[in-house]
Amino acid sequence: MEYPLPAAARQYVAEHLHDDPAQLALQARRHPNLPVPELVRQIQARQKARLKLPTWAANPDLVFPPALSVEQASSDRTATFKAELVRGAERLADLTGGFGVDSAHFAATVGEVHYVERNAALADVVRHNLAQLGIENVQCHATDATHFLRDSADTYDWIYLDPARRDTAAKKIFRLQDCEPDVLRLLPLLLRKSPRILLKTSPMLDIEQALRELGHVRRLWIIAVDNECKEVLYELGEEAAVDPERYTVNLRRDGTRQEFRLNRAREARAIARYAEPRQFLYEPNVAVLKAGAFKSVGTAFELLKLHQHSHLYTSDTLHAEFPGRTFRILAVEKYDAQTLRAYLGPAVRAHVTTRNFPDSVAEFRHRTGIREGGELYLFATTSHEGKLMVLVCESLMAPVQG
Repeated sequence: MEYPLPAAARQYVAEHLHDDPAQLALQARRHPNLPVPELVRQIQARQKARLKLPTWAANPDLVFPPALSVEQASSDRTATFKAELVRGAERLADLTGGFGVDSAHFAATVGEVHYVERNAALADVVRHNLAQLGIENVQCHATDATHFLRDSADTYDWIYLDPARRDTAAKKIFRLQDCEPDVLRLLPLLLRKSPRILLKTSPMLDIEQALRELGHVRRLWIIAVDNECKEVLYELGEEAAVDPERYTVNLRRDGTRQEFRLNRAREARAIARYAEPRQFLYEPNVAVLKAGAFKSVGTAFELLKLHQHSHLYTSDTLHAEFPGRTFRILAVEKYDAQTLRAYLGPAVRAHVTTRNFPDSVAEFRHRTGIREGGELYLFATTSHEGKLMVLVCESLMAPVQG
């Protein structure tokens, strides 16, 4: 595709940015002088980027690759977080450059960034976009990670990798040895080229398995965005930590963060105390649970646990800084449709969560007739004495606008 886009093509994209791409493709004959299929792909990619990369999606000067490259790119919030981790470094190599989102953010905190991408056409797009963004301290290399490292005599303060997690059939994969490049095979070369490696993996990869296989982990971060686990980052080095610190971060839409840290030793030493529901209820965010903080998050805030396997906590005193959702418990009810419906009133709506409970959310709704929505939250769970119960709660967290 020609870029920068000609004026007529840019106008077409701007006018149809919020339209259905399928319908636009069917109407291609109305614009015989425009490459409509290519422009429709631009529109699709921008639509995918609207939430995760709002500034880029709104920039008419940028060219977008196929939507899959946008889907696999970091979001603005996660890329900003990673750039903070490497702040102050003189030289960084991003060996799996992709759409260039991470490289562009690294450029704001690092003196010199080397963007490496084996897809030459994609590298050309990124080179163009970086120029449009006014980013001058990124060098683009159209080659693969292995050849770049072997052919370069340079060393780097940091090397960043986000291995491709799709196979030849575009099916999602997550095991380290199945991704491209295979970081386990590349690791000796990586460590010769840099004292610090920042590796991004799928949230699906088991952390304990990754620690065993990598063997050089110093610390790691579990990153969630609006309580959806997005990335796990590992800092690797020649000397590994015996028990790496695990930092959990939930990046919220309002710009705030929920953070918690643990390691295996502190989690093993933590002793959970159990109780029936008190005045307040706490649900850890997904990053905390992914990190394996099933006891230490409760002891850190002096909370009581409802059940060993529920991972829900309670207290008589509010701990607003808890890394998760907080609620006021209004009632503790039996799992009885008539009782719950009477409590909810004529709307019969509530947000439902099931934890350590025999029925799923769908089964719970089917049995009770309670629809999604409303102001109340129902937690269907099991007490530490083995009794089924439904906690009727109100949220104590201000709604996030956006």
